[in-house]
Amino acid sequence: MPGLTPVHSSSNTFIVYHDTAADFLSATFPTLRKHEESANIVLAHALKLVGTEAALTGVHFTNEADAYSSLSQSRSSSPSPSDHTGPFWLTVWSAPSPFITPTLDLVLSCVNWTLGDYPIFLWTPRHPSQVSPSWLMPRLTLVAEHLLDYVPPERVFSVFGMTSLVKYFAKLWTEMTSIRVEAEPFYAAYYTYCTLNTFKDCDAPLPAGDSIRRARMGDLEGVAQLCKEFADDSVYFPLALDSARVEARELIQKGVIWIYEADGEVTTICAVTRSSQNVSAITKVYTTPKWRRRGFAEHLVRYVTRRLLECGKRSVTLYVGHSNSAQRVYDRVGFVGLCGKAKPEGVEDALELGFVTGAPRGHW
Repeated sequence: MPGLTPVHSSSNTFIVYHDTAADFLSATFPTLRKHEESANIVLAHALKLVGTEAALTGVHFTNEADAYSSLSQSRSSSPSPSDHTGPFWLTVWSAPSPFITPTLDLVLSCVNWTLGDYPIFLWTPRHPSQVSPSWLMPRLTLVAEHLLDYVPPERVFSVFGMTSLVKYFAKLWTEMTSIRVEAEPFYAAYYTYCTLNTFKDCDAPLPAGDSIRRARMGDLEGVAQLCKEFADDSVYFPLALDSARVEARELIQKGVIWIYEADGEVTTICAVTRSSQNVSAITKVYTTPKWRRRGFAEHLVRYVTRRLLECGKRSVTLYVGHSNSAQRVYDRVGFVGLCGKAKPEGVEDALELGFVTGAPRGHW
């Protein structure tokens, strides 16, 4: 059952704990749907957990009245921290008065997957220009205090989201737990997108004998090796080959990873693991070193992006590091706001900060 903790203040702000994806989506889906691109991580993860039938039917029929009804029902229950097991979400809501329907201000997700825990994810529907410290800090304080009720501090090995959210949360978390922030960010990236209007096609054929296709189980070892190399490149989230095989098998079975094949070898991979009704995210692009500088990644990313857009996606999104030369590849495909170009609405600055917990990290 979801539970609500009111905060007695002039802003009528309160926090809700959701112990299932269904509870979370029943209250938040209309807002997440309006901000489907920026909410990709929290929305796609919840849709995976809620089940295929609900994700394709019931959830998408939720309107504002349904969401408010779900939120109102949660006022009658308040979970005990000792009852917590598994994934959960914390949502912060506010209204100018008790007589006005509250709006969703902030989401924290604490979820996991096949290979372990994800980082803590933070999201707000507010535009970055509207996220002032005076608005944000009371809400983040509320979230951080409740997070400590439900997980041990070492579970929070890192936090990811819009840069301002992450920086302020990390400062609060260190003050509350005395756990230091890692000296270097785990990830500093741009969140960008490509649409039918920005997509840049290319007529250049593949080299003779090369091919692009969806990965099959016969490609397992090649895909696993590249999954491992991709993870090892991150430094902070290395992956043993056995775990990489588990990841590769799942990606292949779900049909969400494509490969560029040359001389019978898997040279490049492109995975699409976070999808909602109108948005899909490219979450892994990697070329093994010996095959680099041949344009394989650009061919593959363009192919996958085109396919997603032709299949009805409104936009394809991805994160790319501030200093990652892959920006040039994505820019040539049609992803916007990269390579020093003007950043249109929807291109955001994202940050992942780690904490010195000494505990094992999850993987993502």
